[in-house]
Amino acid sequence: MEENKGFTLGKINLILIAVGFVIIVLGFFLMGGSTTGVEYNPDIFSARRITVAPMVSLFGFVFIIFAILFKPKSK
Repeated sequence: MEENKGFTLGKINLILIAVGFVIIVLGFFLMGGSTTGVEYNPDIFSARRITVAPMVSLFGFVFIIFAILFKPKSK
């Protein structure tokens, strides 16, 4: 019985997964900030926080799925 000592995913896949993770972190960073009190802050309804940041995060998750399924061309 052969034992597989290598990783299931190749080096390219791991690099792509890391890039996807950075994209997700960027999306969460764009959502950013925390509430600092009870006063009303209209910035929580900005287009960046409601539209752009979730789309960037979603793209990061889709990119990670692509990175896992990606099969490099054999030599």
